[in-house]
Amino acid sequence: MTLDQIIAALLYLVSVFILFFIGKLVYGLFNRRYSLKEELVKKDNFALALAVTGYYFGLIIALGGVLASESDGLMIDLIEIFFYGIISILLLNLSVYINDKVILSKFDNEKEIIEDQNAGTGIVEAANHIAIGMVIYGAMSGDYGGWITAGVFWILGQAVLIIASIVYRRILPFDLHAEIEKDNVAVGVAFAGVLIAIGNIVRIGASGDFISWEYNLTTFFGFVLFGLILLPVLRFATDKVLLPGEKLTDELVNQEKPNVGAAAIEAFSYIGASFLVGWVI
Repeated sequence: MTLDQIIAALLYLVSVFILFFIGKLVYGLFNRRYSLKEELVKKDNFALALAVTGYYFGLIIALGGVLASESDGLMIDLIEIFFYGIISILLLNLSVYINDKVILSKFDNEKEIIEDQNAGTGIVEAANHIAIGMVIYGAMSGDYGGWITAGVFWILGQAVLIIASIVYRRILPFDLHAEIEKDNVAVGVAFAGVLIAIGNIVRIGASGDFISWEYNLTTFFGFVLFGLILLPVLRFATDKVLLPGEKLTDELVNQEKPNVGAAAIEAFSYIGASFLVGWVI
């Protein structure tokens, strides 16, 4: 690596740190009804810590999509990093607001996390942030597109996350919202795995250079359809293969202490499969 490459890499890194700080400030503007410092330090709010950590992780992933494009020269790269980086931050926070109102629509997420310190809601919020970061990564990465293609694939990715959450709720033999509202961390962990897996599928389907609307949309919907079909298949497989002799539903909701370990295995099956889909297709 030459000295010029080292200097360029440091400038890219500094620009991302600046954008990360801006993303942190924007998060504070969207959540002005409570003090992040007080909740995390004085009240030891673990649910909020989960949600915020997920936001920071999702923010880094989203900014990674901006960095994934080919270099057009240092100055042009820095201008594009800040332009698309700011857009990514705004889209991330807008997506969080939309998904809070739609994906977990039956209760107040902020109340669950701030007042009740509901870790089940906190882990779902964290996964929501990470999934959105993956959606934005896919929308922003690649060359020969622009803000229009980025916007289209962001909208499509948002729609897919919402549809996937509806599909998952429909295949469950219990009320997802009711269990999460009861602070069932196990159900929250399993659902978090679904969101991250679908976000990753969207990232894979939307990533890459823009060739044409026909080519890129066909690729995108091919991955998405495959991912949605996998949801019920993987839940069945988790029951029969990863947890032989036990019923997954019983482990998550039909016992006094929900089995977070079983939920983690279910979440792993979704996330692991999403990476395999990207590697083999």
